[in-house]
Amino acid sequence: MTALRRWAMLLAVVFAGTAHGQTQDKQPSTFAPVIGAALLCHDHLDNAYFYSWLQTHFGPAYKHEGGAYWFRTGETTLWGAPVTEVMVSDDTSEWVFVGAVAEVPPDELEQDIRKAAGVRHLAADTSPYPLRVSIPGSTIAYYNAKSKIYCAKFKPLPPRR
Repeated sequence: MTALRRWAMLLAVVFAGTAHGQTQDKQPSTFAPVIGAALLCHDHLDNAYFYSWLQTHFGPAYKHEGGAYWFRTGETTLWGAPVTEVMVSDDTSEWVFVGAVAEVPPDELEQDIRKAAGVRHLAADTSPYPLRVSIPGSTIAYYNAKSKIYCAKFKPLPPRR
């Protein structure tokens, strides 16, 4: 192997590691204000904006299913709870939404949010696995042994011509 080729491979490995570090290992300083506010329905939902924001900070979506683009978020946290994935709606639904998977059960996530942000999510019914809904409209649902939190709103109608 020539010295030039070894040098090129070394640079490729270094830059690949740097890109991965920027998108997966370091939480952006704006993660909680941007994504956290959206999940709590404290923000306007614009799926194109959130898609672009997530792609900029975490790289391309790793899957596209269920009407959403899914992004791995590495070692991020919201309200003290680890968040491993964030999803944003595509344009196939009448809903615009942003959601996240938290690595804690719903009751624990609800307590973390209440302590950190003052927002309560009340159980919608008395079933063993109830949805928990806040006054602004965010919802916490069971997702296996984890939680899924999301804010969903109807898409605005397109302007009339």
